[in-house]
Amino acid sequence: MTLDDLTFDAQGLVPAVVQEVDTGDLLMVAWMDRAAVERTLATGVTHFWSRSRGAPWRKGETSGHTQHVQAVYVDCDGDTLLVQVHQDGVACHTGQRTCFFTGLSSGAPGGAATPPANMLERLERTVEARKTNPPSGSYVARLLAAGEPEICRKIGEEATEVITAALGGEGDRRLIEEVADLWFHAVVLLGARGIPFRAVVEELARRHAGRATPNR
Repeated sequence: MTLDDLTFDAQGLVPAVVQEVDTGDLLMVAWMDRAAVERTLATGVTHFWSRSRGAPWRKGETSGHTQHVQAVYVDCDGDTLLVQVHQDGVACHTGQRTCFFTGLSSGAPGGAATPPANMLERLERTVEARKTNPPSGSYVARLLAAGEPEICRKIGEEATEVITAALGGEGDRRLIEEVADLWFHAVVLLGARGIPFRAVVEELARRHAGRATPNR
């Protein structure tokens, strides 16, 4: 599909759903006119049209929270875009990673929603925060201060507990809890090394692509 095939509304706009490509998190929804779509495709960073200001804008031009475009898809009707990005910093002007952080209820008081889909990414940001500003009493800060040998020792313990839970007949709930502990400490180790969680996801994607190759 080309730009000429897109269906813009009466104002010459098309909605763009922005998604973090690594985690699948929905970050935000904004509007694009034809020029914004062209600039997004040409520059590799997201550009939009502000309906309130009646002006074009580039995501991150003032905040530095640029969105690096990996792919743009068009829905079956040609009137909505899905823009997959790597997000620098946060997507929402409130300081939240995503604009979709508030739950909608039927009238009863509700609080902020915390979708589990991006939990590992949120944990990664917590580890980074504990490295730069370790608060008193923080388990993560204590692990980081102890160094990699202690973190690796904990990973070994958690791996053993995963095996014990799986083979010991303790039920699925215990296994889930132990795998969560293992993943948690693995993310701490990555953070201690300064390795982004994205690098592990990319390695898994590379392996998946290789195995999907015919005759491999």
